[in-house]
Amino acid sequence: QVQLVESGGGLVQAGGSLRLSCAASGRTFSSYIMGWFRQAPGKEREFVAAQSWSGVSTTYADSVKDRFTISRDNAKNTVYLQMNSLKPDDTAVYYCAAGVKYGGRRTADFGSWGQGTQVTVSS
Repeated sequence: QVQLVESGGGLVQAGGSLRLSCAASGRTFSSYIMGWFRQAPGKEREFVAAQSWSGVSTTYADSVKDRFTISRDNAKNTVYLQMNSLKPDDTAVYYCAAGVKYGGRRTADFGSWGQGTQVTVSS
């Protein structure tokens, strides 16, 4: 398994931007599918975005498409989530996750998780 640590969360006004980072340990980072999920209070954890090991293929939840961008730097063992045009509905704890099969959007499709970072968007 790979160990994951998120950073970059915070408080931002609606319409603003944040970039989350997820640093991974382990020499096999480049072989993992990397994803981001989020969980708002009282709600289930939901898929946000995922990227293939090469970075060529990406997939997004409809709610964040055209606003969020996932990217990775395999040389730095880091995956990013650039979040633009943030809305109050984006408020949640954001989790980084690693999996082995591209295309999954369920939490069960990802075997390693970070501790999460809080994103709060004020109106």
